Amino acid sequence: MPSVHLADRGVVRVSGEDAKSFLDGLVTCDLDRVSPRTARFGALLSPQGKILFDFLVFQAPEEIGGGYYLDALNVFVPDLAKRLSFYKLRAKVAIEDMSEAMAVVAGWDEPRPGDEVGLVTEDPRLAELGWRAIIAAEDGAEFAKAPPEAYHTHRLTLGVPEGGRDFMFGDAFPHEALMDQLHGVDFDKGCYVGQEVVSRMQHRGTARTRIVPAVYEGGFAADVGVEVTAGEKSLGKTGSGLQGRGLLMIRLDRAADALAAGHIIRAGGIPVHLEKPRWVSFSYPGEDDTQSP
Repeated sequence: MPSVHLADRGVVRVSGEDAKSFLDGLVTCDLDRVSPRTARFGALLSPQGKILFDFLVFQAPEEIGGGYYLDALNVFVPDLAKRLSFYKLRAKVAIEDMSEAMAVVAGWDEPRPGDEVGLVTEDPRLAELGWRAIIAAEDGAEFAKAPPEAYHTHRLTLGVPEGGRDFMFGDAFPHEALMDQLHGVDFDKGCYVGQEVVSRMQHRGTARTRIVPAVYEGGFAADVGVEVTAGEKSLGKTGSGLQGRGLLMIRLDRAADALAAGHIIRAGGIPVHLEKPRWVSFSYPGEDDTQSP
């Protein structure tokens, strides 16, 4: 029944009377679907549709000051706050880096804590991930019942990627990072930065590159960013890996051709077996490919 203090995560607070409309016009998720009891997975994109930052969006109840809290990779929090400020113009919003005052914790296979500890919701990406919370920094140690590696092994086993670990920010489209599969893009919402590109990929089914989970032979995992190959062809690059499992960002069509030709897929030279999570809806290499990826 583990819980983990995710010390590598930070928090940006966006508050003020225009906070909701301000964020809603920028990010991939629909702010109408965010409430004090329901977080949402989303991203801020470049105008070309590439992911600049991904995060979970929490809403604080009005009785404790309201506003929205973005749970993001800590090292990128200053850049996220700065980028949001670029769009502020005349909007009545305040943008603050709250990483010193707030901590991010996660847990699974146990009941989630009560609302009295902070902002607590089920993880909006996938139910099996468990719960997620933003709490006072001084309370973080109380939830450090397991090391952060336990959480990352958990999410890798489930096949859930994380920006800055499994793909480079500024280098991947939401579909490539599985945001369309993990409720990170609300295709029925209004305009946001990069929407035209993302909508076109959705309607045309042109996402040939995807992140996929893999099981390594021998219980080891390749380093991040090394080449994935089959025969003489490059398929893509590795993401993070732990305890014999990892994520790969690869061209699905090339992987399918390689498997059909009897080639072994290797990541950093190590043979790997691709695993399809039960929550993925696109066709996988080795399956009947009559469906478009």
